[in-house]
Amino acid sequence: MTTSQDIIRPDILAMTSYPVPDSTGLIKLDAMENPYSLPADLAKALGEHLAGVALNRYPAPRPAALIAKIKRTMNVPDTCDVLLGNGSDELISMMSVACAKPGAKVVAPVPGFVMYEMSARFAHLEFVGVPLKPDFTLDADALIAAIGEHAPALVYLAYPNNPTGTLYDDADIERVIAASKKSLVVIDEAYQPFAEKTWMPRAAEFDNVVVMRTVSKLGLAGIRLGYMAGRPAWITQFDKVRPPYNINVLTQATAEFLLDHLDVLDAQAAELRAQRTKLAREVAALPGMTVFPSAGNFLLVRVPDAAVAFETLLTSRVLIKNVGKMHPLLANCVRLTVGSAEENAHMIAALKKLPTLD
Repeated sequence: MTTSQDIIRPDILAMTSYPVPDSTGLIKLDAMENPYSLPADLAKALGEHLAGVALNRYPAPRPAALIAKIKRTMNVPDTCDVLLGNGSDELISMMSVACAKPGAKVVAPVPGFVMYEMSARFAHLEFVGVPLKPDFTLDADALIAAIGEHAPALVYLAYPNNPTGTLYDDADIERVIAASKKSLVVIDEAYQPFAEKTWMPRAAEFDNVVVMRTVSKLGLAGIRLGYMAGRPAWITQFDKVRPPYNINVLTQATAEFLLDHLDVLDAQAAELRAQRTKLAREVAALPGMTVFPSAGNFLLVRVPDAAVAFETLLTSRVLIKNVGKMHPLLANCVRLTVGSAEENAHMIAALKKLPTLD
C-alpha cells in the first residue's frame, strides 16, 4: 500500500502547515486586518458591479486595465512593469521558483515574514536568516556581510517589518542594495498604508530592486491581490512561472472598482494610524509592558509571559498573536493588531486582567 510517507518529500513531511486559528465568536486582532467594512452605499455599488462579471469565462492573465490603474493610483514609475499575484504570498513563491538554481540562497533579516523562508524551502533554496539588533532595528553590517558570503539570489527587506513593525533606515537599505551586486533586493511594502513612506517612486532607479505590495492591509484582505513593480527585465522572467489564470475575475473586478474609491480606504488607514498612536500609549502605560515602535497596523509588545497574555485575552474573547517562540529575539512578545476604537478598548480591558497587573 502506497502512503504519503512514500511519496512526499521528507522535508515537507517534517513541516507544519501555516497556522490559521479559528476566530469564530472572537474579536480578531491576530492577522493585521482592516477592521472596517465598506460604507453601505459603496458596498451596494460594488455588488451591482460584480453582478455583471462573466463567471463562466477565465480571467485575463494580465488584465491591462487593472494593471494600468494600479500603476496610476500607486505611483508606479512609468518605466516599471507590474506583476499580479494571488496575494504577496504567490509573488514570493514565483520568485522562489524562478530563482531556484542548484545551490541558490535567500537572505533576509529575522525575525521577519515567515513566507520568505517557507517559500524558499518549498523551492529547495537555502534560507539564511540574519538576526536584527535587540531593539529590532536592522543590523546592516551583518546583513551586508551575509550577502557577501552567500551571494544570494534574493534579499528580502520588509518595509516595515512583520512582526516587529520596524521601518528600516533608508541609508541602510541603500547600503544593502549597493552590496547586493549578484542579488535581487525585494522591498516588501505590505504595510505601506500605515508607514506612509515608500520606495515605489525609486523602483526603476536600481537594476536589482523590485517593490512588492498587497491590497490586503488596505482593507481588501479577502480578495487576495498582491502586486510587484520593477524593471521589465525582472517582471518578464517572473511572469513565466505565474499560473496562467492566477487572479480570478471577482478579484480583478473588485480591485478595479475600488481603486476608483481609494479615498475611502485611505481614510480608514488614517483612522487606524490614529488608533495605533492611542493604543501604543495606553498599552505602554500598563505595568510590565514594553511597546516597540511600529510603522504597521500592529504593535509588538513584550509582556511578562506571552503564553499567559494570549490565554488571558482569549478568555475575554480577544484573539492576538503569540510570537514569543518564533525567534529568540521575540521572547515573551505578542503582536496586537490595531482594531477599531471599540475593539482596542476591549483589548486594553483584557490586558488589564493579566495576573501581573492585579
